[in-house]
Amino acid sequence: MKDGAEITASKTRLQGQDIKIIVALMAGYSMVYMDKNMVSTAIIPIAKQFDFTTSQTGLIMSMFFLAYTLMQIPGGWLADKIGAKKVLLLSLGIISIFSYAFGMVSSLMLFLAIRFGAGIGHGGYPSSCSKAVAENFDKNKRVMVQSGILTTSGIGGILAFTLGANIIALKWRYGYFLLGTLFLIAFLLVLFLLPSTPQVASTAKAKSTVKFREIITNRNVLILFVIMILLNITYYGSMSWLPSYLTKTYQLSLGAAGAILAVNSISQVFGSFMTGMILSKWFVGKQKQFILICAVISASAIIALVNIHSVAISVVLVAIIGMVTISAFTATFTWPQHIFEQEVIGSSVGIINTGGTFGGFLAPMIIGALVQASGGNFKSGFILLAVSILLGGLGTFLVKINK
Repeated sequence: MKDGAEITASKTRLQGQDIKIIVALMAGYSMVYMDKNMVSTAIIPIAKQFDFTTSQTGLIMSMFFLAYTLMQIPGGWLADKIGAKKVLLLSLGIISIFSYAFGMVSSLMLFLAIRFGAGIGHGGYPSSCSKAVAENFDKNKRVMVQSGILTTSGIGGILAFTLGANIIALKWRYGYFLLGTLFLIAFLLVLFLLPSTPQVASTAKAKSTVKFREIITNRNVLILFVIMILLNITYYGSMSWLPSYLTKTYQLSLGAAGAILAVNSISQVFGSFMTGMILSKWFVGKQKQFILICAVISASAIIALVNIHSVAISVVLVAIIGMVTISAFTATFTWPQHIFEQEVIGSSVGIINTGGTFGGFLAPMIIGALVQASGGNFKSGFILLAVSILLGGLGTFLVKINK
């Protein structure tokens, strides 16, 4: 007979089909995060070539997040209604088209329109990915699998700040032709590796009784929505403006700044991966405390970054910021897998991540305006990032969990 430990291990062990699903979802997510990170590097030569102000470049980055925000709830609702795979394929196909298009245009209005279109494509991916995890993995595997998939935030960053940054340094348009091709490859992997029908049976009772208005008015959904706004103001604000801050402060080339930010991305891979392990082993049921600890460390590192002018120390601080900020985000993003039922995961995550993407919409635009108003000084903008993540960490204590 198997003892309890062996039974638990067998329930959490991944099978061959599981690995294929994870690879497909990670491929798409890696490209999603590569796109999000790469624009912050590409915007530097674009601004120089077309003489855009920091407010205009901030607007280009924010338009993406506006569309991303608007599409989150419809994307989650669609994933619940028609299945995750169809929404994932639609998302990846749209992003691929707009990535190619971004490399071809030369006016502010077209840059804005195309990043808006790309944001529509991106908007369907997070919630449908969470839905795919719920459809294909037992509940006791979901947080670990979801955390593992979110290591792609770092993998995408590594690709953006190494491969992407070096190609952009040659010609920024080539970077987006490459990105469009990589999204096409991700599309094919999802098409052939992700099952078309769910591997985990759903509960018919839940499906018939839970209504969308009940989800969108749920206390925990609304609180997590606000928390994600605050956390992602910090996450996407730092992602969008660290390249410009480093190149200006230390007179670095794009390649050198990309190397430092690659360290940030490597630390994000580590942070995302370790978050799943820590929450499963040492902080079981203690997401609130974990997120607050990460928020305090992140805020402290951000304040230190804009006050200690040393390239070597900046590399360490950037790595710390990347690791603990993504850890706070991952812990929050995977929390719904514990709180909500499989049948409403898509809609719940869609609503919650709407807050996250709205934070991404606000951050580049607000920081760009603050930097311009300060005559090019980044300090006030980065203080905003520190305060925002602290408020998000404190806000987790408003979430009520039924025991």
